[in-house]
Amino acid sequence: MRNLNNGIALLAAMLFGAAGPVRAERPMNVDDAGTLDKGGAKLEFGWAKDDETRGIEGAAGYAPIDNLELEIGLGRARDHSASPTETIHGHGLAVKWVPLQAETGLSAGLKYEYGRDRVEGVSTRVHALSGLLTWAFGGGQLLHVNLGREIERERGDSEEANTWGAGLDLPLTEQFHVVAETFGAEGSGPDRAAGLRYEIAEGLKISGAVGRGNHRNFANAGIAWEF
Repeated sequence: MRNLNNGIALLAAMLFGAAGPVRAERPMNVDDAGTLDKGGAKLEFGWAKDDETRGIEGAAGYAPIDNLELEIGLGRARDHSASPTETIHGHGLAVKWVPLQAETGLSAGLKYEYGRDRVEGVSTRVHALSGLLTWAFGGGQLLHVNLGREIERERGDSEEANTWGAGLDLPLTEQFHVVAETFGAEGSGPDRAAGLRYEIAEGLKISGAVGRGNHRNFANAGIAWEF
């Protein structure tokens, strides 16, 4: 079932990363072991491409209590490799719990995600659970590691796979960061990506990344506001 449609994989990754590791702070796919502060919120908008599939996404997050973050997302993509072109609609939600958070050293938590993509009347549902680890160095560098398991269901059939990812977030200045990551799922080769993030005002950041893996190119660009 996996990789039957690049567009479905793209929508899942855009919304919540169930086709691979969960998305961290833009433009990364590998997630961080951190949450918004209690009462904090965020809005994200972006564009993504995966080979011949291109789409847009939107997401909103909120932290009702300490160490817990809730997120919902919507996406739409078009697969230009199909004839006629197929349109994929998706939505997802995530619950992120990180009881161990430290300014330096180890932070650790869990993230559960659900997503549904629909193309030509066929729905694909994915449930994923991931362990999140982040090591924060004294100089501001961050190392993220994700290990997880996902279940994908389509037309009564299901498939399970392990997922993994590792990423680096390297600040060049307080506002300007370089990121690099590798991630994948059981049964496929690794994807690799690199990107940039810039904070143009307090809480308002723009970002972009490009990558390659499994014989195709992919990219994303977007804007995020935390408040």
